[in-house]
Order: sequence, then C-alpha cells, then structure tokens
Amino acid sequence: MIEPSTRPRCDMNSPDSGKVISPVTAPCDRDRLSTSLLGGGCEPDPRFTLANERTFLAWIRTALAFLAGGIAVEAFAGDVFSPGLRRAVALSLLVLAMLVSASACIRWLKVERAMRLRKPLPLPVLVPVLSLGGALVAAGLIVFLTYGAA
Repeated sequence: MIEPSTRPRCDMNSPDSGKVISPVTAPCDRDRLSTSLLGGGCEPDPRFTLANERTFLAWIRTALAFLAGGIAVEAFAGDVFSPGLRRAVALSLLVLAMLVSASACIRWLKVERAMRLRKPLPLPVLVPVLSLGGALVAAGLIVFLTYGAA
C-alpha cells in the first residue's frame, strides 16, 4: 500500500488555490538544504516540478554546447582564425556557457519557489541574455572576418 504524502499539497482547482488540503501528519522529510533553498509553501503537482527540472536540464545542455564549442574553437580552429580571433571567440563561448549555466540554476530555483508559494512565475532573464550574447559573438565574427583580414 502506498503511504500518503506527508507534505502539504495545494488544491489547484479550488477558488482559494493556495489552500492546503492535506494536513501535515509528520515532519517534512526534506533535508536542511532543501528547506533553506525552497522555503515554505505547498508541495506543487509533481508534473510541474518535473517540467521545471526538464527545462533546467535543457538549459544545461545548451551551456554544455557552448562549452564544447569554445573548447573546439580553441583546439581545432588554429588554421582558420588568427590567434587573437580564435581566443576571443573561444572565451566568448565559454563566458556564455557560464552565464547560461548559472542563470539556469537561478531560474530553476525561482520557478520552484514561485510554484510552491502560488505566485506568478518569474520572467526568464536567460533568454535575452543568451540572444544578446549570441548576437554579439556573431557580429564580432562578421566584423573581424570582413575588416580584420584586410
């Protein structure tokens, strides 16, 4: 027999959607780190938590792609680019990887807290940062390849 959850859950369909519908029958089994990171609130539907985790992992895959791209440019593009351009492109990609990775973690935590506290989801800061960073790297490459080779 499956034991009922000991964590409070929110009824998402009730008019008072923040109302706890199942009382806590035992202390929460979260460790101290989870409690300090996530705070209070109601346990959200596991589907939403898992969707948030999948989004986090998608951003981490994006960060790993930037990381691999930066390493590949530095390691294998010696004949294609000048040393200065190669290093600038590689460092730009590595910085983007770090920004995406850190932002993904912060975004996951903010969304998880918002779901637990029944607050609106935060706006994604990561999307404009990634778009602007990619555009700047591409613009720098275009300018350098157009005017720097002369």
